[in-house]
Amino acid sequence: MRLNDLKSAASVALLLMSATAPQGFAQQTQVSPTAPSTAAPGDNAGLPPEPKATEPLYLRDTAKDYTHLKGYKFLNLIAPYTSTQVPLPTIQNTPRLATLLRDGTIYLGLTDAITLALENNYDIAIARINLDIADTDILRARAGSSLRGVSTGLVENTLGGTTTTITSGGGPGGTSTSSGGSGTGTSGLVLSTNGGGPAPYNFDPQLTSTVEFERATTQSSSSVSPTATVNTVTANVAYQQGFSSGTLLNVGFNNTRAATTSVLATYTPSITTTLRATATQHLLQGFGTGLNRRFIVEAINDRRITDSSFRQQVIYTVTQVESIYWSLVSAYEDEQAKERALQQSTQLASDNRKQLEIGTLAPLDVVNSDSAVATDRQALITSKSNLEYQQLLMKQAIARDLSESLIANAPVVPTDRIGLDRTPEEDMKVEDLVRLSYVNNPQIEQALLTMKNNEITIRGEKNGLLPTVDAFAFYGTNALGGTVNGSAVNLGTGSANNTASTPTGYGGVLQNLLSANNPDYGAGVNITIPIRNRTAQADQARSQMEYRQTQMRLQQLYTQIRIQVINAQYALTNDRANVEAAQAARDYGAQSLDAEQKKYKLGASTTANVLQQERNLATAENTLISATAAYAKDRSALSQIVSNTLDRYGISLVDAAAGTMTQMPFVPGLTAPKPPAPPKPLSATP
Repeated sequence: MRLNDLKSAASVALLLMSATAPQGFAQQTQVSPTAPSTAAPGDNAGLPPEPKATEPLYLRDTAKDYTHLKGYKFLNLIAPYTSTQVPLPTIQNTPRLATLLRDGTIYLGLTDAITLALENNYDIAIARINLDIADTDILRARAGSSLRGVSTGLVENTLGGTTTTITSGGGPGGTSTSSGGSGTGTSGLVLSTNGGGPAPYNFDPQLTSTVEFERATTQSSSSVSPTATVNTVTANVAYQQGFSSGTLLNVGFNNTRAATTSVLATYTPSITTTLRATATQHLLQGFGTGLNRRFIVEAINDRRITDSSFRQQVIYTVTQVESIYWSLVSAYEDEQAKERALQQSTQLASDNRKQLEIGTLAPLDVVNSDSAVATDRQALITSKSNLEYQQLLMKQAIARDLSESLIANAPVVPTDRIGLDRTPEEDMKVEDLVRLSYVNNPQIEQALLTMKNNEITIRGEKNGLLPTVDAFAFYGTNALGGTVNGSAVNLGTGSANNTASTPTGYGGVLQNLLSANNPDYGAGVNITIPIRNRTAQADQARSQMEYRQTQMRLQQLYTQIRIQVINAQYALTNDRANVEAAQAARDYGAQSLDAEQKKYKLGASTTANVLQQERNLATAENTLISATAAYAKDRSALSQIVSNTLDRYGISLVDAAAGTMTQMPFVPGLTAPKPPAPPKPLSATP
């Protein structure tokens, strides 16, 4: 009891000390990776570093600048009203592939495979167009229009070589594989509040014009208003433009010329013209440049997200091509191993038949060896089929047109093998490797940019809660003129009305209009207050909820990346041990077979023992091939998770975006193919 009392007293004392701790002693709390830094300058321990931005912005240098497209040019004022022709996609293979074809065989190194994939792979080509699509959204935003959005999910249509990556998305509830936009719900499409809030005015000026002729005959209904025919010509022009301050300018210039047969008309034809300019300014909802230019900021953020997504796509596809390549190497070496096994069993069967002929071997041993030959032949056929399929997978990953007979029918021979040199990532501390992943990972960059867009949406939805209060002011003038109607009757006197003194032509009327002899001006306020305002309240609350989901998604992303990095580093360590163990087992199998064959030739062994050792060696070779392929794939997978594949291989992202590689990548840790080493003497030191 005494010990328990002491524990209780100590617990109470620690609790009181923590509650009354002076400001100089900070309490230890868990720091969220997404929380803002509160550490002193230079002390960022425990906080994730800022992600590296994908540079340069606007990766793809295209012949057309889709952020501007067509403007007015000298002697070509109709340019903005003509269509833009997007170049047709290229479906031919790049010339680099033909240089690898020798004597009907494609001799392919891993560097060549990666380079060809960067130039020809359809997944990368499809993702490349997203860069231009994002530019068109910038063009729309500069006009004041809402955004259409860009698909930033991974394109995963290359068969084979599935790689491990985080693909759950950042849409509402994380239901989409994209970084932003909408997600798919159980009942269909789920729309987000992205881009919500008051819509800005159209920043592009609009010029509207109406030209109309009308002839109207009005039947008389009394003696005062006799039947008359009126020929009316209308020519109106209006100009409208919005500004980022929340201002709308409207200018209208209206002209009417009416000729009538009515004796009541003072002028025929009569000319009426008006000019009026109206300026409207949002005072609450829709006020301010920050609100009305938010689509431009979001479009630029979306372009950065698209650039980052393209970097992620390149890393993913390069890793996928590596995985396909090492599967091809495994299939190629497996086929060679199966050929060696068949040669060994065939040689044994041939020797057995010779011994049977001279009567030194039982017929059952010949049957056993013949059965082994049949089994090995079937295994070789299966291995050849798998090799042909892996060659086809390799070609579809690095070529666009497989209809070329030379390419379609050419076998692919891999010329690189994986070395067992240790990579820098294997020897890095876990925390250093995790922080490097946080810096390089494009998904973190995309998540943070998406959060910035969500913050913009929150401000827009908050502004949408306000009533609409618009101040307006207008100034105008009007003028009247025309030819005096000599047949007009003054209803008061009954005599002809021919004393009017007004301009008779359009020029005089226009002069009176510009002189502002008849001004018309005023000002006012329009107020719209939505009762209860439930729609705006729902959207504003939802925008906050979606932002909270994005924050949790980022926190989850940090956790997932940490686990994947640690697991990948462990996997690489285990793979290396597996390769070394498999290599030792293969050497042991070769030594055992060699010893058993020597014993058999001396008559100290049996066919069954030799066949057993052959099967043991074949199993050991298969294990070595599989372990080596797993090591090679996990090594590239670790680079993918750390997201340093491009830097490690020297891949230019600008070249990848252009689709033409001016600089060959360099993949470290590769060796040339080597035949299996002969068995070492049993007395040799391991």
